[in-house]
Formats: sequence, structure tokens, C-alpha cells
Amino acid sequence: MTTKKITKKELLETARTFEIKGAAKMQKTPLIHAIQIAEGNSPCYLTITNCSVSPCLYRAECQA
Repeated sequence: MTTKKITKKELLETARTFEIKGAAKMQKTPLIHAIQIAEGNSPCYLTITNCSVSPCLYRAECQA
């Protein structure tokens, strides 16, 4: 499991692939939620304690 934090630049690149409007103006958590929804996942970043979902790009940072 990686402990590297996801950068805003990386998030914006991902948001661009999903054509998420207004991504550049979003703060990190709402942006990750928008990406999770676009991927067809639950917008769970920072909402679940002791999460066991794997693989998840945000898990290491979310559960830190």
C-alpha cells in the first residue's frame, strides 16, 4: 500500500479524463468525491472509518 499523497495536479488530470466541469475550482475532498462518482464508485473519501476497500487510489491518504 502506498502512502504517497495525491496531488491536486494528479486529481485534475483524472478529472479531465472524466470531463468533470469546474474541477480546477474545487477543493481536494469534493474533487475526489466527484471523481469517485464519475468512476461509478461511492463518494466515500474521508467518510468511512477503518475502510477495507481495496484497491483504492485514495485509501492510504484517506485512512491516515
